[in-house]
Amino acid sequence: MAKREKIHSESFAARVKEHKALFAVYFALRLSVVLILIAQIFNGNWENVFYCVLSLILMLIPSFIEDNWHIDIPDTLEIIVILFIYAAEILGELRAYYINIPFWDTMLHTITGFLAAAVGFSLCDIFNRNEKIKFSLSPFFLAFVAFCFSMTVAVCWEFFEFSADQLFGSDMQKDTVINTIHTVELDLTRSNKVVTIDGITDVYFPDGTNLGLGGYLDIGLIDTMKDLFVNFVGALVFSFIGFFYSKNRGEGRFARLFIPTVKYKEADEAKKRKAERKAEKMKSRKKQGG
Repeated sequence: MAKREKIHSESFAARVKEHKALFAVYFALRLSVVLILIAQIFNGNWENVFYCVLSLILMLIPSFIEDNWHIDIPDTLEIIVILFIYAAEILGELRAYYINIPFWDTMLHTITGFLAAAVGFSLCDIFNRNEKIKFSLSPFFLAFVAFCFSMTVAVCWEFFEFSADQLFGSDMQKDTVINTIHTVELDLTRSNKVVTIDGITDVYFPDGTNLGLGGYLDIGLIDTMKDLFVNFVGALVFSFIGFFYSKNRGEGRFARLFIPTVKYKEADEAKKRKAERKAEKMKSRKKQGG
C-alpha cells in the first residue's frame, strides 16, 4: 500500500511539473471559489453557495474525463474551460457581471460556440482515426458536423433558459430595452399588415407609474437571437480551423491547442488490465466451483 501511494504521489508531482500553468490556474481559481463559498455560507446566501459548489464540480470534469476515458485534453483548452466556468458562474452570477459589464454574456456565448465546435470536431476526429471503427468523413464534413454540434448545444441551452424562466420565474433570457415595435397584432384591418410604433421612450403602469427604462421592455427574444448569432460566429471560426487541421492531417499547431485526442497507449493498457482482472475472477470462480 505504501509503495502504491509513493508511486501515485510521484506521478502526481510529475504531472504538476509537466503542466505548471494548468495547475497554477486550477489551484488559484479553486482556492478563490472555496474562499467565496465560505463567505457565502457565513452570509447565509444559499443560492450563491449552490453556484460555488456547482463551479467546483464543473472544474473537476476535464480531469475526470482524462483519467477515466483516456482522453488527452490540451492544457490550453483545459485552462480556457476552467476560466470559462469561473467567468460564467462566479463573475457572471455572483458578481453580476452579466448585468454590470456590457457584452460579458456575448463574449461567453461566443467562446461557447468555439469550444462546443472543438468538442464536436474532436469526437468525429477520434472516430475517423480509429481503425476499428468503419467511420470516415472528409475534412469538409468533419468541420460541418462540428459546426452543427455546436449550434445544437446552443439551441438546447436556449431551450433550458426559456424553460427555467417559464417554470421557475427566473430571468436567464435577459430583457432588452427597445424603442421601436413592428407588429401585425395592431393592424385593425386584420390583413396581415405590419404596424410600426416608433420613438417609444416610456412605458406606464395603469396607475401612471413610469418604468423609467427609456423604452419598451423586450422579453428575451433579442437576447436569445443574439446568443445564437455569436455562438454561430464562434462555431464557424473553429469549423474553418478544424477543416484545415483535418485537411493537413493534424499538422495545425494552433488547432491542436483545442482538440482533445485519445491516449491509445493508456486505453489499451486499461483494457488489458480489465481483461486480466476478468480472467482472474473467472479462474477464482472455477476453483471455488471445483
